[in-house]
Amino acid sequence: MTFKQKIHSNYQQLVQDRIDVFKDMIMALTEDSKNDAKGSAGDKHETALSMMHIEQEKLNHKLKEVLAQKAVLDKIDSDAIAKTIIVGSLVKANGIYLYLSVALPKINIEGINIIALSPQSPLGNKLMGNEVGFSFEINGTKYFIEEIK
Repeated sequence: MTFKQKIHSNYQQLVQDRIDVFKDMIMALTEDSKNDAKGSAGDKHETALSMMHIEQEKLNHKLKEVLAQKAVLDKIDSDAIAKTIIVGSLVKANGIYLYLSVALPKINIEGINIIALSPQSPLGNKLMGNEVGFSFEINGTKYFIEEIK
Protein backbone atom coordinates (compact mmCIF):
# COMPACT_ATOMS: atom_id res chain seq x y z
CA MET A 1 0.00 0.00 0.00
CA THR A 2 1.41 3.39 -1.00
CA PHE A 3 1.71 6.32 1.42
CA LYS A 4 -1.21 8.05 -0.30
CA GLN A 5 -3.35 4.90 -0.14
CA LYS A 6 -2.62 4.60 3.60
CA ILE A 7 -3.75 8.21 4.09
CA HIS A 8 -6.93 7.66 2.07
CA SER A 9 -7.70 4.43 3.92
CA ASN A 10 -7.10 6.08 7.29
CA TYR A 11 -9.48 8.93 6.48
CA GLN A 12 -12.11 6.50 5.18
CA GLN A 13 -11.88 4.57 8.46
CA LEU A 14 -12.09 7.79 10.50
CA VAL A 15 -15.28 8.83 8.67
CA GLN A 16 -16.78 5.33 8.95
CA ASP A 17 -16.09 5.35 12.71
CA ARG A 18 -17.94 8.68 13.00
CA ILE A 19 -20.89 7.27 11.05
CA ASP A 20 -21.04 4.27 13.38
CA VAL A 21 -20.93 6.49 16.49
CA PHE A 22 -23.76 8.72 15.26
CA LYS A 23 -25.89 5.71 14.27
CA ASP A 24 -25.33 4.16 17.73
CA MET A 25 -26.25 7.42 19.46
CA ILE A 26 -29.44 7.78 17.37
CA MET A 27 -30.39 4.17 18.08
CA ALA A 28 -29.81 4.65 21.82
CA LEU A 29 -32.02 7.76 21.84
CA THR A 30 -34.74 5.88 19.97
CA GLU A 31 -34.61 3.09 22.56
CA ASP A 32 -34.65 5.58 25.43
CA SER A 33 -37.71 7.33 24.02
CA LYS A 34 -39.54 3.99 23.65
CA ASN A 35 -38.69 3.00 27.22
CA ASP A 36 -39.60 6.45 28.55
CA ALA A 37 -42.97 6.32 26.78
CA LYS A 38 -43.96 3.14 28.64
CA GLY A 39 -43.67 4.37 32.20
CA SER A 40 -44.08 8.15 32.32
CA ALA A 41 -47.01 10.51 32.25
CA GLY A 42 -47.63 14.23 32.29
CA ASP A 43 -45.69 17.35 31.31
CA LYS A 44 -42.29 16.01 32.44
CA HIS A 45 -42.76 13.07 30.10
CA GLU A 46 -43.64 15.33 27.15
CA THR A 47 -40.64 17.60 27.84
CA ALA A 48 -38.27 14.64 28.04
CA LEU A 49 -39.58 13.20 24.77
CA SER A 50 -39.33 16.60 23.10
CA MET A 51 -35.73 17.02 24.24
CA MET A 52 -34.86 13.53 22.97
CA HIS A 53 -36.47 14.35 19.63
CA ILE A 54 -34.47 17.60 19.30
CA GLU A 55 -31.24 15.75 20.13
CA GLN A 56 -32.11 13.05 17.59
CA GLU A 57 -32.64 15.70 14.90
CA LYS A 58 -29.22 17.22 15.68
CA LEU A 59 -27.57 13.81 15.44
CA ASN A 60 -29.36 13.05 12.16
CA HIS A 61 -28.06 16.35 10.75
CA LYS A 62 -24.48 15.52 11.82
CA LEU A 63 -24.84 12.01 10.37
CA LYS A 64 -25.89 13.49 7.00
CA GLU A 65 -22.78 15.72 7.01
CA VAL A 66 -20.49 12.76 7.70
CA LEU A 67 -22.24 10.65 5.04
CA ALA A 68 -21.57 13.48 2.56
CA GLN A 69 -17.87 13.39 3.55
CA LYS A 70 -17.87 9.62 2.99
CA ALA A 71 -19.41 10.09 -0.47
CA VAL A 72 -16.59 12.48 -1.44
CA LEU A 73 -13.91 10.09 -0.13
CA ASP A 74 -15.54 7.12 -1.91
CA LYS A 75 -15.24 8.95 -5.27
CA ILE A 76 -11.49 9.51 -4.87
CA ASP A 77 -9.17 7.12 -6.69
CA SER A 78 -6.18 6.90 -4.33
CA ASP A 79 -4.08 5.36 -7.15
CA ALA A 80 -4.54 8.37 -9.44
CA ILE A 81 -1.61 10.72 -9.86
CA ALA A 82 -2.12 13.94 -11.80
CA LYS A 83 0.35 16.60 -12.94
CA THR A 84 -1.98 19.29 -11.64
CA ILE A 85 -3.66 19.30 -8.26
CA ILE A 86 -7.13 17.70 -8.25
CA VAL A 87 -9.45 16.33 -5.57
CA GLY A 88 -7.57 13.34 -4.14
CA SER A 89 -4.10 14.84 -4.65
CA LEU A 90 -1.53 14.59 -1.86
CA VAL A 91 0.41 17.84 -1.99
CA LYS A 92 3.64 18.72 -0.23
CA ALA A 93 3.92 22.48 0.25
CA ASN A 94 6.35 24.16 2.65
CA GLY A 95 7.16 20.73 4.06
CA ILE A 96 3.51 20.13 4.99
CA TYR A 97 1.45 17.29 3.51
CA LEU A 98 -2.03 18.34 2.41
CA TYR A 99 -4.67 15.86 1.25
CA LEU A 100 -7.25 17.54 -0.99
CA SER A 101 -10.52 15.81 -0.14
CA VAL A 102 -12.76 17.05 2.68
CA ALA A 103 -11.99 18.99 5.85
CA LEU A 104 -11.04 16.38 8.44
CA PRO A 105 -8.75 16.27 11.49
CA LYS A 106 -4.98 16.06 11.11
CA ILE A 107 -3.63 12.49 11.15
CA ASN A 108 -0.16 11.01 11.50
CA ILE A 109 1.02 8.23 9.15
CA GLU A 110 4.55 6.85 9.39
CA GLY A 111 5.50 9.77 11.65
CA ILE A 112 4.31 12.36 9.13
CA ASN A 113 1.44 14.76 9.82
CA ILE A 114 -1.20 15.04 7.12
CA ILE A 115 -3.88 17.71 6.93
CA ALA A 116 -7.04 16.94 4.96
CA LEU A 117 -8.59 20.02 3.48
CA SER A 118 -11.52 20.84 1.31
CA PRO A 119 -10.96 22.20 -2.21
CA GLN A 120 -13.43 24.95 -1.21
CA SER A 121 -11.20 26.17 1.64
CA PRO A 122 -9.03 29.23 0.89
CA LEU A 123 -5.83 27.13 0.77
CA GLY A 124 -7.49 24.27 -1.13
CA ASN A 125 -8.94 26.70 -3.64
CA LYS A 126 -5.48 28.23 -4.31
CA LEU A 127 -3.92 24.78 -4.75
CA MET A 128 -6.48 23.36 -7.20
CA GLY A 129 -5.27 23.13 -10.79
CA ASN A 130 -1.68 24.15 -10.05
CA GLU A 131 1.58 22.25 -10.59
CA VAL A 132 4.87 21.60 -8.79
CA GLY A 133 6.84 24.84 -8.56
CA PHE A 134 3.79 27.09 -8.19
CA SER A 135 4.02 29.60 -5.37
CA PHE A 136 1.38 31.85 -3.84
CA GLU A 137 0.52 33.72 -0.67
CA ILE A 138 -2.44 33.44 1.71
CA ASN A 139 -2.82 35.65 4.80
CA GLY A 140 0.83 36.66 4.70
CA THR A 141 2.14 33.09 4.42
CA LYS A 142 3.98 32.16 1.24
CA TYR A 143 3.46 28.62 -0.07
CA PHE A 144 5.54 26.69 -2.56
CA ILE A 145 4.29 23.41 -4.09
CA GLU A 146 7.14 20.91 -3.77
CA GLU A 147 5.47 17.65 -4.74
CA ILE A 148 2.16 16.19 -5.95
CA LYS A 149 1.20 12.54 -5.43
